[in-house]
Amino acid sequence: MSGHTDNEIVIKAPLDLVWDMTNDLESWPQLFSEYASVEIMKREGDTTTFRLTMHPDENGMVWSWVSERETDRTARTVWARRVETGPFAYMNIRWEYEETPDGTLMRWTQDFEMKPDAPVDDPGMTDHINRNSKIQMGLIRDKVEQRAREMDRA
Repeated sequence: MSGHTDNEIVIKAPLDLVWDMTNDLESWPQLFSEYASVEIMKREGDTTTFRLTMHPDENGMVWSWVSERETDRTARTVWARRVETGPFAYMNIRWEYEETPDGTLMRWTQDFEMKPDAPVDDPGMTDHINRNSKIQMGLIRDKVEQRAREMDRA
């Protein structure tokens, strides 16, 4: 069995601004509410290897893992995968960006499988990711749209 999620949001901002803000890994702790820190480990061309550390969860547990992320601005696509998989057997994420009449559509597709000894199974993690993606996408939308308004006033 495996998990799959597909979430999207329209951000009322130019694609270039959405791309730049959401692919500035160093700013992720300010963009996402769940990340406490990002440590860039290696950059080679369009590929970045980095460590994400989350804020403590409700049980005081701090989750951290290493991911690899490859951006393709021309195709408006980002591929990411967990290198240190933690409770996942694997975790692959695809970010897609598309210009629309209302702004920029940002879509996250995640494919994963939980390890047998993980604290949650595939359906449970699917539900968690779907709930959390909507929250994080809403926060990102609000922050990018705020930046777009500030740029319009400048």
